Amino acid sequence: MESEKVVEKKFVIRNRLGLHARPAALFVRTANRFQSDVTLQKGKRKVNGKSIMGVMMLAAGPGSRLTVRIVGPDAARAMAELERLLDHNFGERS
Repeated sequence: MESEKVVEKKFVIRNRLGLHARPAALFVRTANRFQSDVTLQKGKRKVNGKSIMGVMMLAAGPGSRLTVRIVGPDAARAMAELERLLDHNFGERS
């Protein structure tokens, strides 16, 4: 049996409006394409990265520092996709 993979990365939210409804939905939709568990952390608050309500509850405005932790068999692929979203400001102008 293949062991669970764990990847973790820190990000800064750079788009002008932060992690509002549209980018949160994009994040959740992308996370849900993978089998791995996705956790988002801002400060001491941790939420399920596959839950729109959880992601919205972070209230991650511009400049917020987030840690994305992914555990599962496709963790590396999931991180690559989520990192692309975050690095490109969810397709918004920064």
